[in-house]
Amino acid sequence: MDADLLLQTLTFIAPLSAGLQQAFAGYITEDHYPKKHLLLTEGQTAKKIFFIKEGFARAYYYTKEGKECTSWFMGQGDIMISIYSFLTQQPAAESIEILEHSVIQSMSWTDLQAIYADFKEFNYIGRIVTEKYYIQSEERSILLRTLSARERYELLLKSHPGILKKASMGQVASYLGISPETLSRVRGKKGILT
Repeated sequence: MDADLLLQTLTFIAPLSAGLQQAFAGYITEDHYPKKHLLLTEGQTAKKIFFIKEGFARAYYYTKEGKECTSWFMGQGDIMISIYSFLTQQPAAESIEILEHSVIQSMSWTDLQAIYADFKEFNYIGRIVTEKYYIQSEERSILLRTLSARERYELLLKSHPGILKKASMGQVASYLGISPETLSRVRGKKGILT
C-alpha cells in the first residue's frame, strides 16, 4: 500500500520521524469504494479516520422534518471524519457517503491513540489538522449567513471545481443552504462558471 500522499500531506505540517512514518505504514489500510457507498451511517460510532487518496465524498444529516442536508464535501488529499463521533466515541449525527469511485486510506481510533502516545511529535500535527478543519467549519458557518447565494456558489466552484459532475444539484443546494430552484436561477445568471 502506498501512503505517500498522506505522509506528504502530514509532512507539509511538520517533519515526520522515520519511526513515525513506519508506524503509519503499519496502521494504515487502503480500500476501494464505489459511488454511493456509506463509510459511516448516522447512529454508528465513527471508529476510523479517513484520508481520500483518490475520489470525492460528502457528509449529510437529516433534519427533524426528514430533509437531507449536506454538511461538507471532501476531495483528494482531505482527511475526513465525523469529528464529534470520532473524538467522543459516541454515535454519529451524520453519514459519510462516497460520491465517486474512491481510494480511501483509514486508521482506527485505537491505532491513532497509539500513535499519539508513542510519538509525541504527532500531537502537534494532530492539533494543526484539527485547527484547520475547525477554522473551515467556522468560515462556512459565517459565509452561509453573510454571502449571497451567488457568492456562496462561486466560492464552492473555486474550492471544488467540477463538483456538479460529482454531486447532485440537490446535494449542492443543501450544502449552500438554498433551494434547488434558487440554485438553478443562480446557475442561469451570466458570468458564473459551471
